[in-house]
Amino acid sequence: MLIATFAFAWLNFIAKYLDSFHPLQVVFFRTFGTFIFIFPYMLIKKVPLVGKHVFWLSLRGVLSFSSLALFFVVVQNIPLGSAVALRYTAPIFSVVLAFYFLKEKVKFWQWVSLLIAILGAFIIKGLDFRIDTYNFMLVALSALLLGGVFTIVRYLGSKEHYLTIINYFMVFSMVGSLFFISYWRWPIGKEWTWIFLIGIAGLIGQVFMTKAFQVADTNTVAPLKYMELVYAILLGFLFFKESYSFWPIIGMILVIIGIIGNIWIKQRKY
Repeated sequence: MLIATFAFAWLNFIAKYLDSFHPLQVVFFRTFGTFIFIFPYMLIKKVPLVGKHVFWLSLRGVLSFSSLALFFVVVQNIPLGSAVALRYTAPIFSVVLAFYFLKEKVKFWQWVSLLIAILGAFIIKGLDFRIDTYNFMLVALSALLLGGVFTIVRYLGSKEHYLTIINYFMVFSMVGSLFFISYWRWPIGKEWTWIFLIGIAGLIGQVFMTKAFQVADTNTVAPLKYMELVYAILLGFLFFKESYSFWPIIGMILVIIGIIGNIWIKQRKY
């Protein structure tokens, strides 16, 4: 999971670094760079390309693409650590959606934990003046859509191969990005290196995160996902000279405490 989060942090860093490209072109770079590795593997291993639950897989693909596109728009406009922290509120929406649509039980202290995370998000927004309302709303919508993705993946469970689910995300993102091709430009020089690396980072992150959840229980692995925020803050500081005052850091900590608390409480048997 530490490797996965490091890879995802670099993916987000590259998305911000490539701010001279349209965000939807960066989405294409990210998904195509992973697709060219995953798709041949699926063919070799005879993993189903279409799957049995086409509607839900397609909806997952649309929501994932939309969430990533919005996030890449935001990450080019606000500090990297803040963008990552605010998108981490996705489990809040996932819990609410699962409560209403999957009829999952939500414990009282889970709601408390989620309120702590929400409080953290608003502290980040209210006291980091580099975050305007427009970008805050966009990243909140990105988190909401990602919460929907989590809910659908939970619903599909073992009904579909995980690569089939990922492949829908890749295909829908590539096709959706092409609608904005009139805003694209041709990469030059060293930009090709970063374009190649964003796809590799996405592949490494996806594979290692999946493997982490396969070999260890959620309680052990899930909290490590938030190392991505630590990496993001460090990369933002080193490469973009981004720094944070006391209260935005407190807000980030509250988001992490709230989301990890939700995971921990949910897994407890009483």
